[in-house]
Amino acid sequence: MTEAEYWLRENFAALGLPPDAAEWLIDLWHATQVFDDVADGDPVDREALDNAVWATLVSMPANSFFMAHAGQLLPAVGTAILKWKASDDAERSGLADERSFVWRAAYYDLVLLVVLLCQGRESAMEKAGAVMALYGESFATYRGEFPHA
Repeated sequence: MTEAEYWLRENFAALGLPPDAAEWLIDLWHATQVFDDVADGDPVDREALDNAVWATLVSMPANSFFMAHAGQLLPAVGTAILKWKASDDAERSGLADERSFVWRAAYYDLVLLVVLLCQGRESAMEKAGAVMALYGESFATYRGEFPHA
């Protein structure tokens, strides 16, 4: 287990997410990391690739939380992909800025949706700030990746 995965698991437990919801989010996080590395031309080790293939084609669709909430999750995942694409396009064309930085955080929109689906509106409202604060990258770090930003 990576340090990042451990950190996510700890935070999902602190948020009171059920294990199947947390597992779906962890699988999604791992898969998106691999896909982003591939898109950027970064090295991806074979185990990570194999795990991403299995997660996206088997584990995630078979996850009981996902099966119960696919109607709400799929449009949100689609939107997250579109936000990632917009960010990636901006970065590749030299237009990375504060907006493209925010678009990259769509995974945490999904985490917040999972809290809402699992715990309801009141709990999600109370935990919204804590969920969004999970996004660990600072704008300064992001800006450093794109000196022209």
